[in-house]
Amino acid sequence: MALTTLDPNTALIIVDLQKGLLGYPFMHPIDEVVAHAAALADAFRARALPVVLVNVAGTAPGRTEQPPRINAVPDGWTELLPELNRQPDDIVVTKRTWGAFASTDLERQLKARNVTQVVVAGVATGTGVESTARQAYEQGFNVTLALDAMTDARPEAHDYSTTRIFPRLGETGTTRDIIDLLNARTA
Repeated sequence: MALTTLDPNTALIIVDLQKGLLGYPFMHPIDEVVAHAAALADAFRARALPVVLVNVAGTAPGRTEQPPRINAVPDGWTELLPELNRQPDDIVVTKRTWGAFASTDLERQLKARNVTQVVVAGVATGTGVESTARQAYEQGFNVTLALDAMTDARPEAHDYSTTRIFPRLGETGTTRDIIDLLNARTA
C-alpha cells in the first residue's frame, strides 16, 4: 500500500544509527540512509513533532543458537551519529533488545504526547527496524516505514521485510513522500 496520510500527532523513530554500527557492510550506502534519516528528523522538529533516537547497548538475555553479535560495547559505540543533530527535546531510548518498545518506556512517552502514528527508519531493516515496527503496531500505533532511510547487511532480510512484512504492519514510502505529506499539512 502506498503512503496515504500522517496523523496530526506522528512521531519519528530512528533506530540504531550510532557510531558502533558504522563499520557494518550494509547493502545500501549508510551515508545516504543517515542523510535521509536526518532530513526526516529536521522535518519533524520543524513541525514540533516528536523525534525518538534509539541506540542499542547490548542484547537481550537468553540462550540462542548463534552467539550474540554485541557483548561488551567499547567506549563511544552507542553514541548517536552527529548527523542526526540530537536536540534537547528529542526522546532518547537505549535498548538491549531488537525492538525499541520492549523493556523501555517508549510507549508511555509517546502516549503521554498523544502520538497515534510512528514513522520508523534506521538499521537494521530485518531486526531493529522490523522489531520496532512490529511492537509499535502491536501497541496500537499506525506505522509508516521510510524505505530509503533504512538498510541491512543482509539483502534477503531487507527485501523480505520491505516486501512481505512492512505492508502488513503499515504503509511504506520514501523520505520525500513523508516530507511532502508533512508539507501538505502545513501549507
